[in-house]
Amino acid sequence: MSTAPVPQPQGSTFSAGDFARLSDCWFPVAVAEAVGDGPVRVTLLDVDLVLWRGADGLRAALDRCPHRGAALSLGRASGGEITCPYHGLRFDGTGACTAIPSQPGATPAERMRLTLRPCVEAFGLVWTSLSSDTPALPAFEAWDRPGFQRIMCPSIDIAGAAGRQIEGFIDVAHFAFAHTGTFGDPSKPVVPDYRVERTETGVRAVYDSDISNFPPDQGHRAPPGFVWRRTFEVFPPFSARLVVDFPDQRQLWILNAVCPVSARRIRMFCPQARDFDTDQPVEPVQAFNLRIFEEDRVMVESQRPIDLPLTGGDEAHIAADRTSIAYRKLLRDMGLELQGR
Repeated sequence: MSTAPVPQPQGSTFSAGDFARLSDCWFPVAVAEAVGDGPVRVTLLDVDLVLWRGADGLRAALDRCPHRGAALSLGRASGGEITCPYHGLRFDGTGACTAIPSQPGATPAERMRLTLRPCVEAFGLVWTSLSSDTPALPAFEAWDRPGFQRIMCPSIDIAGAAGRQIEGFIDVAHFAFAHTGTFGDPSKPVVPDYRVERTETGVRAVYDSDISNFPPDQGHRAPPGFVWRRTFEVFPPFSARLVVDFPDQRQLWILNAVCPVSARRIRMFCPQARDFDTDQPVEPVQAFNLRIFEEDRVMVESQRPIDLPLTGGDEAHIAADRTSIAYRKLLRDMGLELQGR
């Protein structure tokens, strides 16, 4: 199977430099279970892609038939092949055209080939890149760890910038104000001192507090005086992991993985894994997290400028911002500007 980098599309919302750098990164584009018998259209960095299941696994390609440019995602997929809805041309998992119905027996020209991109399944998600052929994914070991229950929370679309959403996820000072409808406690706004360090893969922050991670109706499950440790790991550009230490040495792992649909529109995915309450249904967890996501969405969509400022002159900082300050430095070190067009 051959693949080729996808060029920056006309009307792209990214600068040329940001598109080139982000094209070389891997992002989640769909929940793996959502890619079934039919083709699925997704958008990454303003580029429309089509996903389908080939004879030996998932496939991703530019959502454009090389014949007359029709969207392949409007067609059908069966037997490992995808069929164009316009003229019925069929393509196999290598991207080669296998049939031209209007010319039975014809040998398709080499130009009649799909622009494929490699894709992998990990943590219940489909990941791909527009130019890199070597998967580079965040670490989320608990998803495959024995004794942990997998929970795929509903994805959420946000009319905002990817960097803003990730920065909100790692921000510990907004709990008492933005999340009063879920787990935030308005009577506990103080952020204790916490540690931040640069790692080989990004940034790590360790935050200890008495703010419970249980929903209000389950707050009694935490022993009196229990200290909640939250360990954040940032994997640039747009993924972050949170490990919450629960009572009885149990853990909840949360992956916040963002697909930059465009410079100012994102789809956020959130697989989770826990080693407690594993005999309980996941639906209440999904519903609780969706409420949290909605609280964050409102904040992200309200922020101005829409783009995450990477220079120090646009926004003031407070002591609790040390993780987000380190994150912004990571993005600058990648050469990103994040000034959408």
